[in-house]
Amino acid sequence: MTAQARGLHARVLDSLGPAITGGEYPPGSVLRTDELAQRFEVSRSVMREAVRVLESMHLVASRRRVGVTVLPAEEWNVYDPQVIRWRLAGADRPRQLRSLTVLRSAVEPVAAGLAARHATAGQCAALTEYALGMVATSRGRQLEAYLVHDIAFHRTVLNASGNEMFARLGDVVAEVLAGRTHHDVMFEDPDPAAVTLHVRLAEAVREGDAAGAEALTREIAEGALRELDILAP
Repeated sequence: MTAQARGLHARVLDSLGPAITGGEYPPGSVLRTDELAQRFEVSRSVMREAVRVLESMHLVASRRRVGVTVLPAEEWNVYDPQVIRWRLAGADRPRQLRSLTVLRSAVEPVAAGLAARHATAGQCAALTEYALGMVATSRGRQLEAYLVHDIAFHRTVLNASGNEMFARLGDVVAEVLAGRTHHDVMFEDPDPAAVTLHVRLAEAVREGDAAGAEALTREIAEGALRELDILAP
């Protein structure tokens, strides 16, 4: 696929994806690829490629003699980072954020406990570096810079767990954190208590304190849920 075709393909997805996840096309709706190709002013091949991507996310299914049918939300691949991004951009954002944060609260404390047992010296050093980066960007409305360190910190915890299933959730956590920042579901500056908890978590992992790491991560997740109650009720 040429660079131009990739750009057209991305433009189609960036319009159709949020329209489906946002309910503009309810389950059972039939999308005519020929009509969509005309609407987006793209070739049929570009449209077919976009549909294949939507099929891989289980948002739609192609059926002979019917066309491309929108699937019920229960069938969507809700762990796909792009699906998460599209859903967070829609009206259902508060519920989606809460659902994802509850998922994090179930997974990340266990991952942190494992990280305290299995993290390498390099991973411990990285956690400390990212935690200090969060401290350095936690004041002065530097949310985008803070986000970079925050994502890197949580990815490292998941990777350091030594569990490949937890590690694969890094993209999910990244989309949650980015969604909160980009959709103004954050205070102007991060909660100082939450920043301190990240610093303490880095220390607990370095010290091999599994119980402490798990408890601190649970505090972080509970704090995130309390923020959602205020900012996205």
